[in-house]
Amino acid sequence: MMIRDGHSLSEIVVVVLILGVMACVAVPRLQWGAVDGTNVDGVARKLATDLRRARAAALLEAAQNPTGFGVVMTGPPGQYAGYQIVNLHDSTVADSHEIPDSVRCKGGGRFEFGPLGNLADGSDSTIQVSGAGKTCTITIVSATGAVKCAGSD
Repeated sequence: MMIRDGHSLSEIVVVVLILGVMACVAVPRLQWGAVDGTNVDGVARKLATDLRRARAAALLEAAQNPTGFGVVMTGPPGQYAGYQIVNLHDSTVADSHEIPDSVRCKGGGRFEFGPLGNLADGSDSTIQVSGAGKTCTITIVSATGAVKCAGSD
């Protein structure tokens, strides 16, 4: 009596062929728009988090930095390529991020937080992040600097 320890080459080839046929049928049916929608959510949440981060830095360093911190969008309005978190006292860039080509940002281009965490006079208060049929609106309350992110399908 002979005991087999593995599979033959022909059995493995048949299984790989069946999996390949199944992949050819399934991949075209994937909803890539859903992936882009998730990308919009990710960019909007990252931008909202970085706005909160700039506000927190302005509060934290208020004693040494009376000017505050800001988030400055880079690129032409409506086609922003990214943004930077900037120390407004000495204009150093604390951090920078790129925005994917599939995501569009329009609206405000400069958000400055004073040492009390409030939005500085002349700063923008709203920006929209959109793509793949999805739009998220980020709004900053001027008096308090609170950042709100609301999305819609």
